[in-house]
Amino acid sequence: MSTLVNRPNTALLVIDVQNGVVGEAFSRESVVANIGTLVDKARAADIGVVWVQHNSDELPRDSKNWQYVPELVRRDSEPLVQKEYADSFEETDLESVLAARGISRLFVVGAQTDACIRSTLHGAITRGYDATLVGDAHTTEDLSQYGAPTPDKVIAHTNLYWKYHTAPGRTAGTVNTADVDFAASPSA
Repeated sequence: MSTLVNRPNTALLVIDVQNGVVGEAFSRESVVANIGTLVDKARAADIGVVWVQHNSDELPRDSKNWQYVPELVRRDSEPLVQKEYADSFEETDLESVLAARGISRLFVVGAQTDACIRSTLHGAITRGYDATLVGDAHTTEDLSQYGAPTPDKVIAHTNLYWKYHTAPGRTAGTVNTADVDFAASPSA
């Protein structure tokens, strides 16, 4: 549905699947494999793939930690958005990249669930996008020693609350990799 006018297209938004972000992440191998499956599926369906890459003191530009994991290879024709904040829209060119491609519907995957994934989902919805979380294609590290729930619970909770998230004129929801249909229309 989206509240964005004349933007009929869909994109897969791949967030921060970088060596230094997912190196110790929960279910890393299966999540990265699911993201790879989705990238292939999007490309086969001629759906845009937009990559987001975090920059910070822990992820300095051009370092090994900053690089995307070797299992995922971005094509030169696919946009790469650099960011410094959890919300992929905040002080980046993501909005202009999506607008130029007529995109109003996003499938969101990547890391970390409790930071950049959640922030970007909310950032998308508040900006008028339809935003679907792929429930088995996002992950986070274990921060339970700092009082956070274990990663499996963080992921399950995020999938649950995003499944039922609503906003006027926009759709949210959670779907698993096997059930992603880039061509299906979102329901209100």
